[in-house]
Amino acid sequence: MISYEISLGFVFLSVSLVSESLNLFDISFLQYSVPNFVPLFPLAVIFYISMLAETNRAPFDLPEAEAEIVAGYNVEYSGISFALFFLGEYSNMFIMSILFVTLF
Repeated sequence: MISYEISLGFVFLSVSLVSESLNLFDISFLQYSVPNFVPLFPLAVIFYISMLAETNRAPFDLPEAEAEIVAGYNVEYSGISFALFFLGEYSNMFIMSILFVTLF
């Protein structure tokens, strides 16, 4: 498996070097005149692709093979375990989207 956290970390470090701060408030405040999306467009694309891969969204949405779908996590978890599993996945998507908006 490819670890997408490495590219996410490098993008975050690059944005923090450009804004000269690790504070998310300072990063968003410095984008008042020119957003980071304009000068750091390639990094925004890398972050977006890594974000899609990390949250298992299309086209990276096949973490299991087709033959394993019947025996995968959809069958093993039921009730509240299944709800907590999907709550964790969707909260990860929400947090990644917040980071994207804050950084770029």
